[in-house]
This record gives sequence, structure tokens and C-alpha cells, in this order.
Amino acid sequence: MDDTGSYNVTLGVSVSNGKCPYPPETISITQDVTDGLPCKQNEILGLNNTRNIQWLKDCGPVEKSISVHEDGLMMLPSASQRDAGIYTCLVDISVDGRRFTSARSIRLTINNDTVIPEPKVMISHQDVVIVEVGKRTELKCFAFVGFNVDNDTLIYWTVGTTFVEDHEELHESFHFIHDNGRVYGLSTLSISKVPHRFLNIPIGCHVITSAGVKDSFVRLEKADRSALYTSVALCIIVPLTILLLGTVFLFCKVDLVLAYRKLSRRFTKQQAPDGKLYDAYVSFLHTETAKSAEMERFALQILPEELENKHGFSLYIRGRDDCPGEAVHDAVAATLNQCRRLIIILSPEATSCSEDKKEKVTLRDNQNQLCYEREVGLYNALVQNSPRVVLVEIDGPVDYSLLPESLRYIKRKQGALKWRRPSAGNHILSKPNKSLWKNLRYYMPSVPAGKLRTVISTKHGDGGTYGNQMATKSMDYL
Repeated sequence: MDDTGSYNVTLGVSVSNGKCPYPPETISITQDVTDGLPCKQNEILGLNNTRNIQWLKDCGPVEKSISVHEDGLMMLPSASQRDAGIYTCLVDISVDGRRFTSARSIRLTINNDTVIPEPKVMISHQDVVIVEVGKRTELKCFAFVGFNVDNDTLIYWTVGTTFVEDHEELHESFHFIHDNGRVYGLSTLSISKVPHRFLNIPIGCHVITSAGVKDSFVRLEKADRSALYTSVALCIIVPLTILLLGTVFLFCKVDLVLAYRKLSRRFTKQQAPDGKLYDAYVSFLHTETAKSAEMERFALQILPEELENKHGFSLYIRGRDDCPGEAVHDAVAATLNQCRRLIIILSPEATSCSEDKKEKVTLRDNQNQLCYEREVGLYNALVQNSPRVVLVEIDGPVDYSLLPESLRYIKRKQGALKWRRPSAGNHILSKPNKSLWKNLRYYMPSVPAGKLRTVISTKHGDGGTYGNQMATKSMDYL
């Protein structure tokens, strides 16, 4: 079919001086129903100009309370015979600075026919309601029942195949709600204590009006608290476990570390050497007092017996491993650089190396050597973080005010181990000193130098007797 040809379009515009034009159409609204009247001026309302919308009834103000939408639709609540008449929609617009008013009228008639809508049930719950057995709960049934209150309207509940009256735990209440010309019924079913027999059975809300019957059902399910209980248990157990582990580690840290070292030596590869020949340099003060013999016995006999003979550590002990006639200062500095720890043995007779401190006991000439050992060792420990310093007190408390500030700092930072002279008949490893040996092994290197695979090549030339002695000492443990 060929659509080519001429077409005519007729557009009529009515211009009137009157405020309310003749109504071209009639709209009928059922009595007592809330409905709306359209403005039907879409072309005018589509203009992006400032506008004002106003409705008139019979060319006068609308006496009834109305609401007007943005598109000009006027909502008329609960229509009655008094609302019949001619309604005019006025739209004021401004074009090029000039004001115009567009008007369109509609005749409204009220239909006396009775409209009975079907009820609609809207339970304010999902199909399944989670409840706790033994606790109170409520079920609400919200239903649209029409436009007027009807005495024949009935809302009731059933539990399975039984009624509310059959259960003492149940109580129901009902009332009407009016909203914008519509009538709703709200029924509340109260359960004082949810019994097990109410679980997983249909609980129905039934609405009966003169227009029909509507039903809706829900089921009660027991709340699953396992996730909550698990979360609460975890919130309690996890902090307690962390606290317990922290407490155990705090009090058993030394034992745990020693056990770990013992196991790691068996199941891990041998560590690469760090270039150190000795595990510890032992420094102590020789004096001419009776207590000096106890200090020397501890340093030269007891300490080597425990650390060297039993655990394989390599110690450099001044007075045992040094060579006569060697340059003291050079030998001390070189040896300390070859040691992984510095064990300083202190006693109440220990005094400061400062010249302005008053000496408490008569010292031998090797006091200067002791002071130099401490100065070099403590300097390296504090500045280079090697070797690590371990303080051991014997024969009672030590007055640290007579000692250098560096020693006081280490004492404050990590404390000092205490050796208690065993009583007559007790072994040197008696219970009071077990803690000392465990802590001393804790501060010692994890792997003794003698158990590292170290290859030492000696060169002829500088080093002399001292270098040969250090190489020989290291090879003894290979």
C-alpha cells in the first residue's frame, strides 16, 4: 500500500475571556471512593516555564480538602453527591514576559452504585517467622477490606486445624484503620509463650467480607542459636587462650626456647658459621681477699664444667686461655671481637674502674685489664650490638652505684643472674642454681661455636702465637 499523498491536520484553539470554559467531557466517580480528576493540559505543563496550577469548582474555590499532583491530577477523597459539578484546571504560565492562563473544564458526576472490592491480606511477616520457644511473640495480619466499615467483615486466626479459642497461650485483638477513603483491618495474634507444638505448622489469617474470602499463612521456626553460641564461645575462649598462652610463655619462655633449640639442632641443617671463635668471653676481677677464691672457682671450674663440658660451648676465660707476655690491650680487643657473648662476673667487692671512686679492696695490677675488657666489651655491645652482655652476681647483692653507667644501664635493661653458693653437702647444680644455668644457656648462642662447620686456614706472618692459639681453640670442638 502506497502512503504517499497529502494530509490535512486541523488544530483548534479556543480563546475566551471567560474564566471557566465549557466542559468537553464528563467523568463519573463512584460514591465513597477516592479518585482523581486529570488536568489534561500536557502540552502546557510540558513547557519549562514557571507555572501555577489551581482547581475551581463551578468557577469558585473548591471547599473540600484536596491534593494536587505535579502533573495537575486532583485527588478527591471519599466522593459524595455534594462533590458533583464542573471542575476547571487553571495553569498560569509566563511566555516572553507575558502571563497567560490555560483552562480546561471537566464535568464530574457521582455514581451511586455500591462498589465492594475484594479483600486483600498483607501479613506483616515473611512466610516463615523465627521465634524462641518459651518466649512471647506477636503475629500481625493487615488486610484491605473495602471503602466502608462493614459489620459483616471478619478477621480470625487458625493454628493448624484449630482455632484461637482452643489454646490458652493465644489472644487476638482487632480494629479498623481508615486511610484516604480506604478501610483496613488489623488483627494481632499474641502468643504468651511459644510452645513446641506451634512450630512448623500453618498459622493462618482469614479475612471474610461480603465480597469474598482471603487467606494467608505463616510458619513458626525455632531460632538457630548455634551460630550465636559459637560466636560467644569464641569471643570468650580466644582471649582466654591468648592470655593463657601469653602467661605460659612468660613463665616458661626459657624452657620453651631451650627445647626449641634442642629440637632444631636435630631436624634442621647445620648453620653457617658467623666467624666467631668463642661463644663467650668470661670477665671477672681478681682480688686478694678470701672471697676472690670463690669467684675464681666459679669462673675457672664451675662455669666451664657446666657450659663447656655438658653443653659444648666454647669459653675464653682470662687467666686460663690468655698467653703470658702478649700485648694485653691488643689481645683483649681481638678476642672480644671473636666472642659472641660477654659474661661479666660481679661480686660485692666489684668497684668502679673510674679513678675518682674509692676502692673497697686491694686490687691486683690486672684491674686495669678488667676495666679495659669492660670498656671494649660494653662499647661494642651498646654501639655495635655485639657481643651481648650477660651479668652474673655471686656472693650477694652488688652495689651498682660503684660501677660504670653502662653496666647500670644493662642491669636495668635485662637484669642480672644470681649465683647462690650451695650449702654444705649440696651439689653445685642444686635447685637454687637450676634457674641460673637455664637462664645462662638461654642467653648463650643457640648453636655452640664448636658445633658449627668451620674451616680455618692459617697463614704465616702476622698474628703470631695469639692467632695460632685461637685457631687451635676453635678446632678442638670440630
